[in-house]
Amino acid sequence: MRTIYRRLIQGLIALATASFFFALTIPATGERADGKRVLKPLPPSAADSASLSTPGNPLAPISALPTTPHPVAPVVILHGPRDVKVIALTFDACSTTQPSRYDERITNILIETGTPATLFLGGRWMEEESEHTKQLAAHPQFELASHTFSHPHLNQIPDDSIRHELLRTQEIMVALTGRRPTLFRPPYGEYSERVVQIAAEAGLKTVQFDLASGDPDPSFTKERLVTYVTSMAKNGSIIVMHINGRGWHTAEALPEIIDRLHKRGFTFVTVGEMLERSSPDADKKERARE
Repeated sequence: MRTIYRRLIQGLIALATASFFFALTIPATGERADGKRVLKPLPPSAADSASLSTPGNPLAPISALPTTPHPVAPVVILHGPRDVKVIALTFDACSTTQPSRYDERITNILIETGTPATLFLGGRWMEEESEHTKQLAAHPQFELASHTFSHPHLNQIPDDSIRHELLRTQEIMVALTGRRPTLFRPPYGEYSERVVQIAAEAGLKTVQFDLASGDPDPSFTKERLVTYVTSMAKNGSIIVMHINGRGWHTAEALPEIIDRLHKRGFTFVTVGEMLERSSPDADKKERARE
């Protein structure tokens, strides 16, 4: 009799142990209002959790953010209002076939001087400089905008390729920073009505410039760069420079450019802020939807 009881107890213990470990392997379930049971996702692993958006980690998956941009009116911004002493410094980070580069001295100067700026970032550049992209997004003085994915001649490629260039860059920026760009600068300053229309359908206003600094020209010394930019700047100017190593003396010239323009009474703003201040005098080319 004792042998029978002992075997019965051992069997019950074995059954309970097996049931416990079986329960650990079943995904957690929840019950919907209609009484159907549905599987709940298992808790993410530590590696997965690192990629989720948290207060200390602004990285958000694309699926967690709106995926369809709202169309805007087709518009090309050449400069801001001529009756207000504001200037927008803009910096392009162009994607190239070569390994990307980043002149951190430039953004450090902007941060140290408290100077706002609009940064037009290429999609491939952001992929290769993902940590720097996140750091730039952490500074509210920087407005992040699109400079296409691969820096093509947009006038020479079909509509679908243009859309891909724009939408892929938007997705990369959203994934890395949680920000969706609303401004776009076409590579090489080349655009057409077709390009502007496609950009508008993607929720992007096309931004050009009225003052090219000339910083990609190796013959432009620091002194020449300072003199040219500060003498040619006017109310509402949008100045273009580069932060991806294409500006030969940009970092050396930037502190003096900022200082001289301040002394001329200019206030630095982002392009977005400039558009908010725009008056009817602002030089825009608007193509209203029919």
